[in-house]
Amino acid sequence: MKPLVIVLLIALCVLHHDVWWWDTPRPLVFGFVPIGLAWHAGISVAAGVVWWLAIKFCWPSELAESEDAQAPEAGSKNGEDAR
Repeated sequence: MKPLVIVLLIALCVLHHDVWWWDTPRPLVFGFVPIGLAWHAGISVAAGVVWWLAIKFCWPSELAESEDAQAPEAGSKNGEDAR
């Protein structure tokens, strides 16, 4: 999955520079959104999905496990305020 996420990130970087819509205010998407703005909105949504994939499938599980092991138990003396 990691190579796929890397390819998707590179594709997003290339597609972000939409030279084909620079001088074109038409067509309008939904009748009022310029095509360049709609393109960037789509790229933003796609970037969110790709970053979610990166976190879900490429994030090192050791980091989450070590953080869980260091977190104090709820209700224990270590986790309570000493006031």
